Amino acid sequence: MMLERVLEPEVMNDLQEAIEYHDMDFTEVNRAFVRDLLSFAAQEDRTLGRDILDLGTGTARIPVELCLQAPSVRVMAADASSEMLELARYHIEINHMLDRIQLHRTDAKKLVFGPGFFDAVISNSLVHHLPQSEAFFAEALRVLRPGGLLFVRDLFRPASQEQVESLVAQHAGNESPRSQQLFRQSLQAALTTEELAKILAALGVDAQCIQMTSDRHWTLAYRKPA
Repeated sequence: MMLERVLEPEVMNDLQEAIEYHDMDFTEVNRAFVRDLLSFAAQEDRTLGRDILDLGTGTARIPVELCLQAPSVRVMAADASSEMLELARYHIEINHMLDRIQLHRTDAKKLVFGPGFFDAVISNSLVHHLPQSEAFFAEALRVLRPGGLLFVRDLFRPASQEQVESLVAQHAGNESPRSQQLFRQSLQAALTTEELAKILAALGVDAQCIQMTSDRHWTLAYRKPA
């Protein structure tokens, strides 16, 4: 029997939780996200574009990494948590990226940007926070220009509690008990690829655009029709 989805808070508005999240080591995960994003664009012989929207940016580590690896881009780093964005502002400042990364507090399901505003829309580890993610994907597609890239990665919900504990031990075994619990909750709140495919099908996105890209992550890489 498939492990039931257990939701966690949609917005991390607790400062201590935001600090604990910031202190967790996501360096390799973030670098892999940016590397895979740029690699996907290169494989298509397409550029990523100049104006990028990062939804659920958290502390903006991915925008900073992206700007380091792709000198021509600029990023609108958006999140619903003011606490996360305060930590993001510090991270952007110490990396001297104030001229290339702009912070924006918003609900990813109700964006203020006009249609086709961005060359690419990216998101890492936001979907599992959303009780219903249909509006998120619809908005991401709306603000994406024709021919633009939607690149979303998130956790995959394992089939059993035993598999959850195995992943926690493997990937957060050296973290604090609190950090391990946050990871455990995130795995239990995540979607399966079957659930994701059903949501995206209603928006005209083919399930072939979804791939399992690690033992705990799925990735959606989709080009909006020109």
